[in-house]
Amino acid sequence: MREEATAFVPGHITGFFSTHPDDDPTKAGSRGAGLTLTDGVEVTVEPATESTVELDGESIEIDPVTTVLETLDAPARVEAEADLPIGAGFGVSGAMALGTAVAANHVFERKLSRNELVTIAHGAEVQAGTGLGDVVAQAQGGIPIRLEPGCPQVNKLDAIPARARVEYVTFGELSTADVLAGDTDQLSMAGKTALSRIVEEPTLLSLMYASRQFAREAELLTSDVAETIEDVAAADGQASMAMLGETVFALGTGLSDAGYEPSVCATHPAGAVLK
Repeated sequence: MREEATAFVPGHITGFFSTHPDDDPTKAGSRGAGLTLTDGVEVTVEPATESTVELDGESIEIDPVTTVLETLDAPARVEAEADLPIGAGFGVSGAMALGTAVAANHVFERKLSRNELVTIAHGAEVQAGTGLGDVVAQAQGGIPIRLEPGCPQVNKLDAIPARARVEYVTFGELSTADVLAGDTDQLSMAGKTALSRIVEEPTLLSLMYASRQFAREAELLTSDVAETIEDVAAADGQASMAMLGETVFALGTGLSDAGYEPSVCATHPAGAVLK
């Protein structure tokens, strides 16, 4: 057993998705596409007699993290530092679950493969209702396209071969659990249409168009988000809504050109890693 280990997990913005439930949480999930970010979450795990979780210095209860620790039989103190706000569409809970799995595997010498760790973290997210596809994308990095739902053993991944500067502004939180617990038929239909577009034309511009169309058809746009996307378009930029959060993300200098003061990062070339 080691004293501690730290993992970095990129943030993840989902551009669009469709939901695919299953009684087995490792097979449930979503199809869709999005961006992983250089802004992310650092998760440090050290053995403890009783498991505790902190985010940015404050105690917090995150069910997926607890489930990961229990599955790995790894009582630990988990300390996470996030560059991103929680509940705003950046996959922070998924990042914490995956980072915990990666770091705990190292500290407690569980000798599990990457796919096994991703499966544990993904299943924990699905069980908690806090996400359906972030973990798989965050393990992959880049600009992943999730062609099938579920853990790596059943999920099929592709990617848009590009990199980009990314800007974002956040106006508040949206509850992923509340949206996923409701009627998702219309949302999933819009997500399947968006995925077909991306498969036909796997480019960043196609992703942004498909994401905006999805947000409208799924009726997820809030007034602040819709207005900001229009402002970016008026400045000849490309922007859309992060799923699921009251957040607008743009490529290049789209938000800056529209007069906003955004946070700035880039797409992340790799997935979750030990530091």
